[in-house]
Amino acid sequence: MLETGILITLLSIVANMPPAPPPVSGDRATSSQQMLSWNPGEVRCDGVAVQGGAVQRPAAELALMDPQRLKAATYRFAIDLDGRTRSIMRDNSGHPFGQDIGPALAASRFPAGAKRENCEIDYTPKIDPLASAPIADLVAYSIHPTGAKLPLEGWDLFAPVGNCRDKPRPATLLRAYPDFSKVTPTPGSRDWSLVGYDTDDTGRPVNARIAHSTGNAELDAAAVAAVQASRFTRGARTGCLYPYWRAAAKLAPPKRPAEQELRPANAVCPGQIEWAVRPNSYYPPAYRKRAIEGWAIVSFDVAPWGEIGNVKILDAQPSADFGQQATFIVRGARVVPSPQGASGCVKTVNFMMPTDDFWVDEELPATD
Repeated sequence: MLETGILITLLSIVANMPPAPPPVSGDRATSSQQMLSWNPGEVRCDGVAVQGGAVQRPAAELALMDPQRLKAATYRFAIDLDGRTRSIMRDNSGHPFGQDIGPALAASRFPAGAKRENCEIDYTPKIDPLASAPIADLVAYSIHPTGAKLPLEGWDLFAPVGNCRDKPRPATLLRAYPDFSKVTPTPGSRDWSLVGYDTDDTGRPVNARIAHSTGNAELDAAAVAAVQASRFTRGARTGCLYPYWRAAAKLAPPKRPAEQELRPANAVCPGQIEWAVRPNSYYPPAYRKRAIEGWAIVSFDVAPWGEIGNVKILDAQPSADFGQQATFIVRGARVVPSPQGASGCVKTVNFMMPTDDFWVDEELPATD
């Protein structure tokens, strides 16, 4: 079904969303590591400040660098009639940090009913020593690290006083999990609940409570109940922690135009391309984590020997990042050789999450 484009999707395998590893202790990394966060500024469209809306805050990162090398990241975008962002593009870069800014902006929402163009927002970097970093950032990073594990000194800042981390640590006899299908997910954002608890002499959890969370009340209640149903080896302990998390609800991509509308008038390309090496690549990782779907329409030429070249992005939504990924996908493919080759071929690369809300980081080959 080449008329509908190339599909990049993820394989849904499990019925329950697995939790992150329990926060027993972190790596004993150097104290020179810092927490980098990105603070969104004012949104302006055509020079006018946009009132209302909810701008998602990008995930914090561990950083080991000179703060003077970091610069504000400027993003340009548009807002559709539903209040969704689209045509997201970063103005400047130069360092590997801030990979979650674009996805966070794609998950942001603004008042519906007014289409806006030429929008702009600046994200200002802020570096904190671990000792003064926001607790919410430290906890979130401990559950979903994007690089090195959180150092032990980071754990110590939010771990309750107690003996649960002392050796020998309690062994898990029964780990209960929430029924994640009954927890309403948040579109474009993972939710997590960090449960604090103690155990009595028999290893039964007592005094279970939410230590920190993203505020999903359903997940909080289910997480506490799951800890209460768990069992551990004998021995009274205090200050134990365990996290549960729920994948983001997927965000469907904006409506896309028909390929015919973008095909060059002088195109010489068959309606059905026969692949010698099929397109295949990874879903853009930062958008996969937030379950944000997208698409890109690209044009390309084909040499008689099957090599693909002159790849151009005709349109990509909701972010230019999907277009960049699509070019890698198309360039990595090859077409069955033909006497004349082809020019002006136009295809859509669709990036789709599974049909349900539970997914794992595993890729399927691209399909027509």
